Amino acid sequence: MQTEGVTPLSRLDIKNPSRAQTVVDNLYRDVERRIAASPPGLCPVDMSLSFLQLCHAQSCGKCVPCRIGLGQLSKLIATVLDGTADMGTLAIIEKTARTVVNTADCAIGRDAARLVLDGLEGFRDDYEEHILHHRCLAGLQLPVPCVALCPAGVDVPGYMALIGEGRCVDAVRLIRKDNPFPVACAYICEHPCEARCRRNMIDDAINIRGLKRYAVDTAGDVPQPPCAPPTGKKVAIIGGGPSGLSCAYYLAEKGYRPTVFEKESRPGGMLMNAIPSFRLEKDVVEAEIDVLRALGVEFRCGVEVGKDVTIAQLREQGYQGFYVAVGLQSGGKLNIPGGDADGVMAGIDFMRQVNLHEKKTLSGKVVVIGGGNIGADVARTAVRCGAESVDLYCLEAYDDMPMGEEDCGECERDGITVHAGWGQTEIVVEDGKCAGIRFRKCTRVKNDEGRFAPEFDDSVSEQAECASVLYCIGQKVDWRELLTGTAVEFNPNGTVKADPVTYQTAEKDIFVGGDAYTGQKFAIDAIAAGKEGAISLHRFVQRATLTVGRNRRQFIELDKENALIPVNYDTTPRQRIGYNDALRKTFRDERVAFTAEQVKAETARCLGCGASIVDPNKCIGCGVCTTKCAFDAIHLHRERPECSTMYACEDKMKAILPYMIKREFKIKRAARKSK
Repeated sequence: MQTEGVTPLSRLDIKNPSRAQTVVDNLYRDVERRIAASPPGLCPVDMSLSFLQLCHAQSCGKCVPCRIGLGQLSKLIATVLDGTADMGTLAIIEKTARTVVNTADCAIGRDAARLVLDGLEGFRDDYEEHILHHRCLAGLQLPVPCVALCPAGVDVPGYMALIGEGRCVDAVRLIRKDNPFPVACAYICEHPCEARCRRNMIDDAINIRGLKRYAVDTAGDVPQPPCAPPTGKKVAIIGGGPSGLSCAYYLAEKGYRPTVFEKESRPGGMLMNAIPSFRLEKDVVEAEIDVLRALGVEFRCGVEVGKDVTIAQLREQGYQGFYVAVGLQSGGKLNIPGGDADGVMAGIDFMRQVNLHEKKTLSGKVVVIGGGNIGADVARTAVRCGAESVDLYCLEAYDDMPMGEEDCGECERDGITVHAGWGQTEIVVEDGKCAGIRFRKCTRVKNDEGRFAPEFDDSVSEQAECASVLYCIGQKVDWRELLTGTAVEFNPNGTVKADPVTYQTAEKDIFVGGDAYTGQKFAIDAIAAGKEGAISLHRFVQRATLTVGRNRRQFIELDKENALIPVNYDTTPRQRIGYNDALRKTFRDERVAFTAEQVKAETARCLGCGASIVDPNKCIGCGVCTTKCAFDAIHLHRERPECSTMYACEDKMKAILPYMIKREFKIKRAARKSK
């Protein structure tokens, strides 16, 4: 039935807030409504801990329940967040909180403990999820796997859609919101986003890095957004690699003028000193660094913190916070007989010589040890340095090599012979020089628990003649005197202990990120850490909380095995880059970017996992979103223009005044009738 003049609703969707959200709203009100809004993905357990610590800091401390009880509650909830608690911890938390409620002498202690009890009742499932699965339910709402798997959280569907529309400048701007180095990453990123692309359920993942390469090549120079007003605060970044540069970029955006201390003669870290030019040409990195200089970042190269200047001296100079991102500079030692012979060198040291000192000559046969990306780079560089032949040996089976299919194919394209499943045992030494290397068969690399524990068959061996051995078997951090005199703690592998969310160390004003904290990872991981380090430094210097509202970046993956795929779905094949044979085996990048036709075909393959659907029952049609979207991606159109009359803003009084007068008369008439 339809009443004349009334448009019926197609559906009515009334969503009640969850119990957890209701309790969180009540907690906000208990803190005098000082928090008006919170970002999506806020962990209620983390928020409860922050409120509890706030109340503990404000209590007078005269009674034992406040002074001791609130502190113990904070420690117990912290164990829930760091994954060391068990289900019995919840019972202890509840018992302790009830004791404080019943025995505290002041309202602060009682209210703080009551917050904890309300939280245990309202979002107990969040506590249990932390304890049982070491993850947060509130952080499991990332829209798509490619965004979730990108360490920097770049809006992959967004910039792919912009590229598909030919708006490459806007695509680069969107990438820079989460990754300040779109050009460098377009050439070298390990594209973990592709590993969980849902297009894999049909055929092959979207070639995301290839599309990004096209965007940065087409866009050219893209102006930076304006920075915030200067804060006047001094912060120091120790290490000019990708993590330190990323931290400097986002701090500069927030109004800081950070100082980057780099012990080498130029900034860039591994981007400049470890990655070969045929993968990432150095003028690309220089252009990215010039952007930082334009934003006001100061570089002090040739300065080794700990030797030329100490952190204590920097504090005296007015620096209020430090971000340490020195990376893994040492290639370690090859701990086998003959490992110190002439001709045996760490692969990272070899790459540093090639990039910094332009040493580009090798003679004789070369053996490279290591099946990762660095091993592939070292082997391909050795080919370009004049090696007679290059053989690459690794522990892993051919299909399990860390370098991946693309790097493996490029190695073989350069004439490198790959020997999978071998572990080195001894360097053959003649007159103090390397003359060969012996291997034994590796039957297994990891144990049943997935830990590195190689097993070998000594009855199967092999010897390779060579004049040089370049090993890439894991890098180490070389701290020297950098953190001497600080309270910073270290892990057994030499990395720094720090909070996994804030990157804060035991020395409160020192934060750490990149490989010096995580161990050996990729450039995009270091860049992501730099962004989080900038957030933490900013909050620390401004004396704000370091934890509330942080994105913990946890994600539940789609069960692809049980997913139903339409049999008639688009089957356009994945587009692949080409190669310029004229640049083969040179130090120039031989890869050829996509053509415009390939870009159209590849962007059309995207399944649109990140598409947003507006609920018409909630959207009031105000149009503010269309004015705020920096990329002009939102448009409103009227499906039923006959249902209402539109007026220009300048003419609004023409419609409002008659209605106001009419309404006033109605009110007065109703008042007379009521008498």
